[in-house]
Amino acid sequence: MVPVRVLLMVLVLLNLLTSITATTNSNSTPTTSSSSHANAISYPDFQHLNIKETIAETKIKPIINSQNHQPLDTHDDDDDDTKSKSTEKKSWKLKLVHRDGISKDNSHEHYSHRFRQRMKRDSRRVTSLIRRLSVGGVSHKVEDFGSEVVSGMEQGSGEYFIRIGVGSPPRSQYVVIDSGSDIVWVQCQPCNQCYHQSDPVFDPADSASYTGVSCNSAVCDRVENRGCHAGRCRYEVAYGDGSYTKGTLALETLTFGQTAIRNVAIGCGHINKGMFVGAAGLLGLGSGSMSFVGQLGGQAGGAFSYCLVSRGTGSSGSLEFGRGAMPVGAAWVPLIRNPQAPSFYYVGLAGLGVGGMQIPVSEDVFRLTDMGKGGVVMDTGTAVTRFPTLAYEAFRDAFISQTSNLPRASGVSIFDTCYNLLGFVSVRVPTVSFYFSDGPILTLPARNFLIPVDDAGTFCFAFAPSPSSGPSIIGNIQQEGIQISFDGANGFVGFGPNVC
Repeated sequence: MVPVRVLLMVLVLLNLLTSITATTNSNSTPTTSSSSHANAISYPDFQHLNIKETIAETKIKPIINSQNHQPLDTHDDDDDDTKSKSTEKKSWKLKLVHRDGISKDNSHEHYSHRFRQRMKRDSRRVTSLIRRLSVGGVSHKVEDFGSEVVSGMEQGSGEYFIRIGVGSPPRSQYVVIDSGSDIVWVQCQPCNQCYHQSDPVFDPADSASYTGVSCNSAVCDRVENRGCHAGRCRYEVAYGDGSYTKGTLALETLTFGQTAIRNVAIGCGHINKGMFVGAAGLLGLGSGSMSFVGQLGGQAGGAFSYCLVSRGTGSSGSLEFGRGAMPVGAAWVPLIRNPQAPSFYYVGLAGLGVGGMQIPVSEDVFRLTDMGKGGVVMDTGTAVTRFPTLAYEAFRDAFISQTSNLPRASGVSIFDTCYNLLGFVSVRVPTVSFYFSDGPILTLPARNFLIPVDDAGTFCFAFAPSPSSGPSIIGNIQQEGIQISFDGANGFVGFGPNVC
């Protein structure tokens, strides 16, 4: 006979293990709130972060190198019926990888080095976004189109990449995805100045579908920093980290999996400088008419969805276009349009929560003013979420008050709240939540707000302050592992219900 005391102990242990399993990491299935905020992604007020698992994921191997590329599946360009069915009735999906998985040298770098480089890029990106979104700094016209660009005024370099085909026949290329940009471009021959990319530089002479755009065309008129040379439309884009691209605007066929999209306006860059880690160019996913989503128009219904793979893993996320990508059961939040910055996706944020309790910060801190200041931008190219200093400090202090049992560490880079978790297997931390203006609450997995910053067990609270007059930015670290869907035609962004 087993003693009753032993049976009771077994039952208690089973109960405890069940509770921990449900809250261990971001791959756990989120629960659905039964409150008035139905369909919001919700986790218990406290959860466990698996330290060993998270640190292990920083030991990555490169996804590609210049001698070993995965072939791109394509479909017959002449099959118009197939194209029509693919673009109008279905959605199409691509693999999405973090930039750390692209670089062939990352396997030899310490995580702390990659982290510092990422934070440098991130700081430049945020500085440029704030400058661009400030009144009077939205539009930037370069007087001399042929002059060198020495500092960026717009977006910073992106963090996530997809593989597409460019031209006919399609040439496989990695491109950065950027929700804050409206230009699609790749490096092109003849390349007067090019940075190193993993694939051969695209040569328009080898493509049967390449067509230059004339200066007096309607397409050229939509380019913000346009110019004209020998009757051909020229473009120029400068980025926040000092990267830039200049060249000729063209109409070209882009291939995504087995779907070919014809007559996409792209920049063919002949003078380029950048920190794009082997990518050939950039796929703009902003809400403007020149972005890839804007150009798709009725073919995708202004709809796309992505799942950002967690940093430092060898796995891939996904990017999907079309109405079929819109999930059932997501928590939908209205998008807010800022006429001063029409390319960006703004959302209404009412407040922040820690441990299931909303902290006392006024909603006005996050409000987009009539002059286009402030507001909350969702951005794939920014890593760390920024909030105005007043909101950030209240948010941080609430988190610190509920983690007093964890050993503190010195601040690292832009982070002022860090912990020494060396030797821990898992730790219990309070949940962190975003309260949206129209009701839904997005509660983040632990790995989306307490992240490793070195190889020695230092984890930091992954948020930072921004100037009080600047926008709040929801970065890609906080978006990782969550299905995020944009329904541009109807003006909504959805969170969940799936996890990556």
